[in-house]
Amino acid sequence: MRIGIDLGGTKIEGIALDDQGQELYRQRVSTPRDYQATLEAVTSLVLSIETATGQTGSVGMGIPGTISPATGLVKNANSTWLIGQPLTEGLQEKLQREVRIANDANCFAVSEATDGAAKGTHVMFGVIIGTGVGGGICIDRKPLVGINAIGGEWGHNSLPWPRDDERPGHPCFCGHSGCIETFCSGTGFVRDHKLHGGQGETGQAIIEQALRGDTTAEQTLQRYEDRLARALASIINVLDPEVIVLGGGMSNVERLYTSVPKLWTDYVFSDRVDTRLVPNQYGDSSGVRGAAWLWPQ
Repeated sequence: MRIGIDLGGTKIEGIALDDQGQELYRQRVSTPRDYQATLEAVTSLVLSIETATGQTGSVGMGIPGTISPATGLVKNANSTWLIGQPLTEGLQEKLQREVRIANDANCFAVSEATDGAAKGTHVMFGVIIGTGVGGGICIDRKPLVGINAIGGEWGHNSLPWPRDDERPGHPCFCGHSGCIETFCSGTGFVRDHKLHGGQGETGQAIIEQALRGDTTAEQTLQRYEDRLARALASIINVLDPEVIVLGGGMSNVERLYTSVPKLWTDYVFSDRVDTRLVPNQYGDSSGVRGAAWLWPQ
């Protein structure tokens, strides 16, 4: 049995999978905003899953950050109470077994590469476009973490081929301006709409306006499609994946799967682009399933 834990900012979700990937049990608890309390919550959740299933399992966990190869401590986490903490060591001590921890976008990619929308592919890129922008690379179902543990972090590269009106871009929390995240996240999408005089508090509201024929909303969506196409083209030029899987709130915009591949052909360095852009199979469950699949067969 494989246990996957998805450590989010507001909830911790746990899942148990059998060897065929069938769900045995699922449970959610609230996320404490404290390191020691988080250790206790995750430990209790794992033990609860094992009690409910009557089995002991391997444990994998996805976090909104990563483990520094240099220090073994959490870095780059938007759950700031985890930063600088020995999360892996702490959980292994409490659970008395090895625990595998990965970035939540890597877990998303592992899930979709193992038995989801990218099943059977050699190289895939998993994209999360929601409040922020994340990414994960899988090669033969295994996550490419990288020597700095930042493999797939495309969101903090500059938007490629920027237009004059896109320079220098909006400031990003990473300290730079004009990052892909500031343009291609759901947050960036809403901000861009307002900057161009549009009304709409959420991405979904703007999409609905575009579908009803609102000109300003349609123009916002077209700008977004072009920016996403440029951003993904830069990934294709480097990684050349067979498939790119979209997750997060913006992945629900159906027209992206036809419009973006048409647009990225202008930027990909090839006479023909065979990379497919597809929606995820497991939705919000991809992260927790991928955490379980950090322990491969």
